[in-house]
Amino acid sequence: MFHDMTELARIGRVLEEAHSLLEGEHKRLEREYGPTPYDAVAGSPAQTLRGVTDLSGAMATALKQFALAVGYSVLGLDERADRMLRVARMKPVAFPSGADRMARPLGEDTVRAMELIRDLGFFPEETAVATDVALAAPQATYPPADWNAYERERRDRSERQ
Repeated sequence: MFHDMTELARIGRVLEEAHSLLEGEHKRLEREYGPTPYDAVAGSPAQTLRGVTDLSGAMATALKQFALAVGYSVLGLDERADRMLRVARMKPVAFPSGADRMARPLGEDTVRAMELIRDLGFFPEETAVATDVALAAPQATYPPADWNAYERERRDRSERQ
């Protein structure tokens, strides 16, 4: 039907490893920060926890979608498998953008998980490029301190494309 089982198993293991690393990082940050009141300051404990939650959730969703595609394939439901594989390969929501909320330096497990997904080659190329940008950012960039400037910049960027 689609890829060989060895390749499918490799992709599934990488998605699971990235998710496990991010879940471990989430637990570590919860212990480090303790209860955090909500705020809208990029890099704050609350935003850092939100960011790692977003990253982990994106990987959990991708893994579930991928596993469903493989399951459909094993059952011989090729049309459903193809459709679910296309869904699983879409750019994950909040990955790598969750890292934009997080204090720097990013934790070792967060970096490793992001690198695993970047190097996997499963998601669209834009995911790898955005991951490199997020990893290179010297500080958290979201939410912006000045929403008006942020919206102007987004509009200008969109017009240039």
